[in-house]
Formats: sequence, C-alpha cells, structure tokens
Amino acid sequence: MTRKLMLSACALAVCSLAAQAQAQARTEDTGTQATEATEAGTAERIVVTAKRAHRVSKGATGLPMEIKDTPQSISTIERQDIEDFGATGSNAALQLGTGINIEQYETNRVGFNARGFDIQLTQIDGVGMSNDWGVVVGQQDSYLFERIELIRGANGLLTGVGNASGTINYVRKRPTNEDGGEANVTWGPQGSNRLALDYNKVLTEDGSWAGRLIVAREDKDSYLRGLRDLRSTVYGVVDGQIGEHGMLTFGFSHQRSNQDSPMWGSLTLNYAGGGQAEFDRSSSTSQDWTYWNTRSNNAFVEYRHELAPDWELKATFNHRETTEDTQLLYAYLKDYPGLLPDNTGLVGWPYKSHGTTTNNLFDLNLSGEFDAFGRRHSLIAGLSRSRQTSDVAARGFDASYQDLPLPAFPYRGDVYPEPEWTGVASTTSGEQTLTRLYAASRLALTDRLKAIVGVNAIKLQREGASRYGNAGTNGVSYPDTKETSPYVGFTYDITPAVLGYVSYSTIFQNQDQSDYDNVYLDPMKGVNTEAGVKAEWLDRKLLTTFAVFTAEQKGLATYAGINPDTGNYWYTPEDVKSRGFEAEATGRIGADSRITLGFTRLKLTGPDGHDTSLWVPRTTVNFRFDTRLAALPRLRLGVGGRWQSDVSNAAQTMEQGAYLLANAFAAYEWNERTTLRLNVDNVTDKKYIGGLSNGAIYGAPRQVSLTLNYKL
Repeated sequence: MTRKLMLSACALAVCSLAAQAQAQARTEDTGTQATEATEAGTAERIVVTAKRAHRVSKGATGLPMEIKDTPQSISTIERQDIEDFGATGSNAALQLGTGINIEQYETNRVGFNARGFDIQLTQIDGVGMSNDWGVVVGQQDSYLFERIELIRGANGLLTGVGNASGTINYVRKRPTNEDGGEANVTWGPQGSNRLALDYNKVLTEDGSWAGRLIVAREDKDSYLRGLRDLRSTVYGVVDGQIGEHGMLTFGFSHQRSNQDSPMWGSLTLNYAGGGQAEFDRSSSTSQDWTYWNTRSNNAFVEYRHELAPDWELKATFNHRETTEDTQLLYAYLKDYPGLLPDNTGLVGWPYKSHGTTTNNLFDLNLSGEFDAFGRRHSLIAGLSRSRQTSDVAARGFDASYQDLPLPAFPYRGDVYPEPEWTGVASTTSGEQTLTRLYAASRLALTDRLKAIVGVNAIKLQREGASRYGNAGTNGVSYPDTKETSPYVGFTYDITPAVLGYVSYSTIFQNQDQSDYDNVYLDPMKGVNTEAGVKAEWLDRKLLTTFAVFTAEQKGLATYAGINPDTGNYWYTPEDVKSRGFEAEATGRIGADSRITLGFTRLKLTGPDGHDTSLWVPRTTVNFRFDTRLAALPRLRLGVGGRWQSDVSNAAQTMEQGAYLLANAFAAYEWNERTTLRLNVDNVTDKKYIGGLSNGAIYGAPRQVSLTLNYKL
C-alpha cells in the first residue's frame, strides 16, 4: 500500500474514503487507468482518468459504496460548482444543493432544514456531533472543502443523535501527488475583495509524504446598512506513509470572522391593523457599536493501518474550539408583541457576552471485506466517544439603557447609545458526552440483491444548561439518553444501469423541554422510510434518482403554554410527519456540458393531520447547467438557481410568495494558467425574504463580482 497509489486515486475521488474504497476503483467505474512503475519496481503510480470516481460515498452507512448503490438519497455539491458560482461561504454553497432549505433569519445565525425538519447533524470527513437546536453561528469558508455531501433522511449510523431530516458532510481537501496549486483574487460588490491560495507540495523524493496549505481572506461589505464581514482562514494538512502498511494524516485550521453591525433578531414586518410592511432591502435593526466575532480552531489526526489486503483499522481524533464575542442590540416590540402599530414601537435590549465551546471526538473502526456463502461482503464496526463543553458569560449594564425607544423604522445606526457595561457573570454552562457503538454490513444475497444492515447504540450524558433551550439552567442534570437505532436497506439491480432500493432507519434526539410538572420529555424518535430508483445513462456519466419517503418525528416537544404557578413554558410530545418525493439528475450530458436538476415535493402535517411549519416550502426546484461554446472553446457559460413555492409564518402573519432566484457565470481561459470569471447573482434583482422560521430578513439584490484565477 503505497502513498502514491492512495493519493493518485484520492485526487480524483473522495479524500475521506478508506483505503479499500480506493482499491475498488474499477475500470468500468473510472474509465482508463495508466500504470507507471520505477525501474526497481518498488513504487507504483496509478493515474485515474475518472468518469465518475467521485460518486463514491461513505455518508449514509459508513461503508464505501457508489452513490447509486446506497439505499438513501445523497446529493453532492462538487468543488467545480462551488467555484463556478462563487460560493465562498458554506451557507452559499449549500444553497446549490437539492432538497435543502437555508433559513437565514439573522446576519450571523442560520438554520437548515430538509424533508420538513431542522438539520441537526453536521460532519467533517464523516465524523461530528449534533448541533444544538440546529442553529449554526457564522459559516465556514468553502475553500477548505473538496465537496459537500447532503444525506437526506435519518442517519443514526454515523452520528448517533439527531432527527429524520438529514446530514451535511463537509469533505476536506487533502494532499495530492503533484506539486502545484492556484491563487485567486476576487473583486465584489460594495468594494468587497477576496484573496485565496491553495498549494500542494510533495515533501519527500519517493512521494511518500505531501502537504497542502490553504489560505483565504475575505473583506466583504454588505447591502445591509452598516454590515461588514471580515473572514480569515488558514488550513494546513500533511499526510504520508508510516512503514509499509500505515498512513498518517494530521491537519489544523484556524478561522477568524469579525462581523460589524450584525442583526440580532430580525425584521418585524406585521402591522397591527393588518398587512405586511415593505422596507428597503438595506434596512437593519443593528447599531454601529455592535459586533459578533467568532474564532475557531480545528485540529485532527487520522491513522489508517492495513491489517490485511482487505482489512483496515482507522483511528481518528478531532479537536474543535470555538469562541464568540458579541456586543448586540435586539430590537423588539414590548407593548405590541409581534405587531407594529405603525413603523414605531420598537425598543432595544443590549447584550454583551463571551462564549467558548470545546469538542473532542475519538473514533476507532475496523472495516474490510470478507467471503461467505460463495459471495463477497463488506463490514464496518467501531466505537466513538465525544465530549463537548460550553460556557457563556454575559456583561451587565446600567438599567437605564434597557428598553429605550427606537425611532420609526428604518432608522440609522447611531440612534441607540452603547450602554455602560458592568461586571461579568456566567449565564449558561454545560457539558455533554456521547458514547456509541456502531456496525454496518453490506451483504450480497444474490448477484443482484444486496442487503445493508446496521445498528447504532448510544449513551448521551448531559449536565448544565442548554445553550438555546428554555428549561435548562446551570447545575441541572438531564436524564441520560440510552437508545439503539437499526438501519435496514435492500438494493436490487434491475439492469446493470438501473437499481431499485428500499430503506428504513431511525434516530433519537434528546429534548430540553419539560412538561407541565417540569419533568423533561422523553427523547424524540426520528423515523425514515424510503423507496426509490437510481439509474445511470450516457455511458454512466449521468446519474438520475427518484425517491418517495416518509419522515416522522415521534414525541416532538410542542409548545403548550405557560405554567401559571412557575411562569415556565411547558410542552407536550406530539408526532409530526413529512411525506413526499424527490428527483434529481446530475452529471454530464455531453463532452463539454454538465447539468444538475433537482425537484422536491413534500407534505408536512401535525398531530391533527393539518399542515404545519408553513415556513418550509412544499415545492422546490434547483438547477445548474454549464457548457463550453464550440465556436469559442475557451469560454464556459453557466446558469443556476432555485425556485420555491410560497411560505408563511402563521404565528407572525408573515408571507413570502413563490419566487425564482437565478445566478449566472462566464469563465474565460485567457491561457493555460489564467482564467477570468464573471459572476452575476440574483440576475433578475428579485426582492425576497430569506426565511420565515424565526423572523425575516431580506435577501441580497443583484450583485456582480470578478475573479482572476492563476494556476501555480
């Protein structure tokens, strides 16, 4: 097992795959393979000219399988698409994906949902831990990632806790076998600019060790009044061969994000007398003295050891530390909850805090292939343990600065004075430890029929406060969550190019809400049932999928009122069900043309059988298409976008009609090293609200940027 063999495949396939996945790069899957050997015959290099090697994933089961052979819906956002459409942040990149909705209700906090439910599982290279309440602060620089996987449905095998929505898996860039890289500079709207560098270096003469360095800096002004984002990112990773059978990888990334004049909370658009307010897209509730700064450090070590030609032991350790420093102003209606009497009535609530979250995760697994009953099967089994601690300390302020009236909206950024801040006090602190045992196997029952079976057993222990919860306070001991989740799937090769499948999976999520008697509710159970057909066309260059699904959250905490004796919110467990179907076509439709077309339709009902969560669009269509002009082969043109049906928030009587958001690009190869790319976002300059789940914020108007890419 040489590093050159592994990394040559990795450069064109998925760098998070186990060694056996790379060994399975079959000729019919990857096109031609050219083999080179040294005179001594001791080092071999395989150059893979891939047709579809990137369509291998471990994202749904932990087993390295073709996406076509996985009995669950998986969509990928490739590096090329991220670059073409100028999606420099992870949130913007996710907007390219099928079946996922981005709820940008503040400038620095966002929620994602799929199949009607909040996505609470985010992974990097297939490992990670759930996000509390599905809330994501800030966004990662997408330049760090080779691609992003979207696995829809319950995914208990890989993370252990969560719901039936789906999982986002970010696949990091890894070293390759070639020296070289690229440098980019981007000029954007409102005087924004961006610099980025990606360089790979083979560190030893025999090619057994290599390193990769990625640096990005983005200074971005906004269409929103006063808002400015400054993000700096550095990521270094080194890997190489240890002895004849070992492979060691270690890396570190640091990201610093400073946001001036952020919105904490969102716009109030409801008039007490009826109707919905219309403000300028630049309107913001923030003040000039506010900020929201985040720092994140991520370190990881990964060791793979080949025990036998078909068996590998893999150990992974990840350390993540994030800090947040905030100085914010929340504008709200004190006397007219949720409704504007006119454009006045807003008051301010200042807030200043420092928070730290630390997560350590260790995973050890054994994977490989074995023969039984005359057929070849695969297996993975592992143990994982993670511990997360968090602490938030807030500053006090003079009471005279509380609930000062704000002028008629929209107002300027200097109308609310910065408070005189006083002492520091810890407001929320807590920890949680997740231990899980997992195993999955792909069994070849016949030449055409395969079974994927798995089990995941978890124990979740928590103490202290939930950062975004209502019931938890410091010092609280939550009941331990001990659950076991099965995974069962069957695939059948109808023809060599067409596969049918069914799958069933469950997952559990702890809940921080309590009932009327202040007793914590039992964990919510997520159930996903899916059936579909996947087919390959045009010499396996185009993949189409069609799936019907039901996703259910059983015992989901639902707000029931306020206990008059304690003043606490109380909740009841209710069942919420999502049903629908998804279709996607992705790949090449010619030598110079690529396409992605996705469609999602769902019905989301509560325990009474009526529609619920009306802020989730029931129909979405996403598309991407790019081609190279035959008459001008150096020019590549592309268009992409998303259409969604109308949404509303009944509690806040807000609505957003159906709309189409379209983006376009033109890339011209000036020479073999230099490419110029022009991006136009929101081509039609559509005015829209970005999400209604927790408030409202207007999306960006038409924006134009220019990028110069130079190959090193």
